[in-house]
Amino acid sequence: MRFLEKKMAGAPLIARVAPFVIFLALTSGQGRFGPESAYWFYLAKTLAGAWMVYEMWPCVKEMRWAVSWEAVAAGVGVFALWIGITAAWTTQNALWAKFGWSTTATTWNPFIQFGAGSGMGWLFVVTRIVGSTLVVPPLEEVFYRSFLYRYIANPSFQTIPMNRFLPVPFLVAALVFGLSHNEWLSGILCGAVFQGLVLRKNRLGDAMTAHAITNFLLGAWVVWKGAWHFW
Repeated sequence: MRFLEKKMAGAPLIARVAPFVIFLALTSGQGRFGPESAYWFYLAKTLAGAWMVYEMWPCVKEMRWAVSWEAVAAGVGVFALWIGITAAWTTQNALWAKFGWSTTATTWNPFIQFGAGSGMGWLFVVTRIVGSTLVVPPLEEVFYRSFLYRYIANPSFQTIPMNRFLPVPFLVAALVFGLSHNEWLSGILCGAVFQGLVLRKNRLGDAMTAHAITNFLLGAWVVWKGAWHFW
């Protein structure tokens, strides 16, 4: 039996929420202990996230990858949407600045920190792409699309079918997901698309796959185009 499997098996809420909260806690440490910590904390949270997905797997039955044409279309479409929405007010940094609330915009570019073309730089680039493609999707989809969406409707969230459309939870979950990203408008639309995919397919796996495709394409775009502001 896995290290945490016994505890998670009897606590469906903890199994879906605790790993995501731990992942967020590690994310909050990025950059707080000097510039290099942004990269080391990302590596740490990726490794911790992979371990948590491993622990969650037997307990969170809906966390199963699934591939469909809808998932591929959604993943590519959201990627196009993410890089296509570029208005000044569509990022939180720019939006809050318009209201006079200053924010600190940081660029996640390991080649600046560790040297252009350096081995360390490539280590963290690969870590980010792998983490955002294989670790982030299951953790976030379980939390937002499976847990939060249904919990808003009923604290006994497991009684809510995955394919039941609920307007208020749909809107709230998309808003919370979107506002957790700097590109808030893209994030809201992304959350709506992925939740719609869950509703259409009556399972979580297609949204996980779509999310993975979006993040992989975005990572490739960042490196290819030098569009580090997306990271």
